[in-house]
Amino acid sequence: MKVPSIALSGLLLLHSATAFSSLSSLPNASKQSTTLLHSSSSSKPIPGSLGTGAGWIDPSAPVNTAASLKKTLAKALEGAAFQKRISILGSTGSIGTQTLDIVDACPDNFVVDALSAGTNVRLMAEQCLKYRPKVASLSTPRAAEELKEILTKSGQFSKEDMPNIVYGNEGIVEAATVSSADTVVTGIVGAAGLLPTIEAIKLGKDIALANKETLISGGPVINPLVEKHGVNMLPADSEHSAIFQCLQGVPEGGLRRVILTASGGAFRDMTKEELFRMCEEEKEAVQKKATTHPNWDMGAKITLDSATMMNKGLEVIEAHYLFGASYDDIDIVIHPQSIVHSMIETQDTSCIAQLGWADMRLPIVYSVSWPHRLKMPYKPLDLAQIGSLTFQKPDTEKYPCISLAYEAGRMGGTMTAVLNAANEAANEMFREDVGLGFLDIPKLIEGAMEGHRENGFKKEDVTLEDILSCDAWAREYVKEKTKNVVKKPVVL
Repeated sequence: MKVPSIALSGLLLLHSATAFSSLSSLPNASKQSTTLLHSSSSSKPIPGSLGTGAGWIDPSAPVNTAASLKKTLAKALEGAAFQKRISILGSTGSIGTQTLDIVDACPDNFVVDALSAGTNVRLMAEQCLKYRPKVASLSTPRAAEELKEILTKSGQFSKEDMPNIVYGNEGIVEAATVSSADTVVTGIVGAAGLLPTIEAIKLGKDIALANKETLISGGPVINPLVEKHGVNMLPADSEHSAIFQCLQGVPEGGLRRVILTASGGAFRDMTKEELFRMCEEEKEAVQKKATTHPNWDMGAKITLDSATMMNKGLEVIEAHYLFGASYDDIDIVIHPQSIVHSMIETQDTSCIAQLGWADMRLPIVYSVSWPHRLKMPYKPLDLAQIGSLTFQKPDTEKYPCISLAYEAGRMGGTMTAVLNAANEAANEMFREDVGLGFLDIPKLIEGAMEGHRENGFKKEDVTLEDILSCDAWAREYVKEKTKNVVKKPVVL
C-alpha cells in the first residue's frame, strides 16, 4: 500500500492527490490491513486499547520499573536544596537560551560548566562572561579564535579562569564530557548530537534530551547504553515531558497507553479534499501556509514538520524508546489549543494529563530538576480563561507521514534513521523552493524507506556507524530524486 508517486529517471512528478485515499484513516487502523511497506509479519497487532504488552521494550527514561520508583523516591527525599552542574549543547539556540533563563531564575540550583554553539560568537561571548564555563565550543576554528580574542580583550578572565575554547565535532564532545558536569542538555539539532550524547552516557552523565535524533535515529544504540551505565534519560520537549510527569508514581505494569497531543499544524482546519485541491491549484499558497504555524512562531523546519504531522510521527518513535510502550499502545490526538501537552492511560482506564501554557521552559526545567519541583516565576494556568479544550482524531489520508512513521518504528533497526534523514532532506528542499510539492514529501520518504528495506536494512546489532551511514544514504537518495524537479508541474 504505497504513497502514490511517479518517478522517471530521477524526476519526481506530482501525482493525483486523491490517490492518498488508500491510506488508513487512523494510525492503528492500518494494523488490520497490509502495512505500507508490506511487512512480512502475518500476525495482527493488538490495538492500544486492548494492550497485551506485546512489543514493549525497556524504557530509557526512569519509569515503569520498581527500580525507577525507588530511584525517584530517593532523589525526591533529598529535598529541593540540590545543585546540578550542567553542560549545554546548543547554548545560543532556543533550547540553550531558555535553559540559561532557568539557571538565572534558580542560581542556587545550577552551575554551568560547559557551553557549545554554532557560529554565534557574540552571544557565546556574552554567555561566557556571565556564566564562566570551563569549556566553550564553537563549530569552526575561526569562530573559536574570534571568541578567544573577545574574551581576552574583555579583561574579565585570568589565564587560569579562561574557558578551554574548542571547536568542531571534537569540541562538542569535549563540552559534553567535561568531568565536573553531571547533566548534559542536548539542544543541538540533527545527527551531530548523537556522538556527544553517547560519550556523555558512557561517563555516567544524565541527559536532558532535546535532540530528537538521539532516540529516533539512535534508539537501537542509545537504549542499551542507558541501561548499561545507569543514567537517567530525561525528556526536555513538551509532549514527552508531559508523559514523563504523568508517569511519576505509576507502578511497574501500570501504564496501558501513551496519548500524544498535536496542534494539527497549518492545515488542521482544512479537509483533505481542500488540502489536495490547494496543492494542485495553489502551490505557492501551500508553501507559504505550510511554513506558518497557526499557534506560535517556531523554526521553519519544525513548522513544516507540524504541517505534514511528521513531527508527531517522530514523537511516536521517541516515545517508544523513552517509555517502552509498543507502537500499538501509542496514539495521537489533535488538540488545537495546545494546553494538554500529552496523556497516559493506566491499566484501570484512568487518564492522567499534564496541562500548561505553551512554554518550552516548563519541560526544560523539569528535565534538569527532576524529580524536584522548583518555584518558577511563570504565569499560572487559567482554565477559565481558556474556556474549552477540544480533541479530534488525525486523518492519515490527509497526513500520510503519520503512517510512515508508525511503519518505520515497527520495522525498527536502521529504518527510523532513514525515515528521519529522508524527512529532513525533503523538508529542507521544499523550503528551498526547488519545485518540490507538499505532497511529494511523504512520497520521497516512502521511496527512501522502500529502497532501504530492499538494500541495507539492518534489524539487529545496529551500531552508530550503521546509523550515520543510513542517515547519509537517505539524504543522498532525496537529493538524487529531486535534483531534476522543475518548478512547473509536468503533464504526461
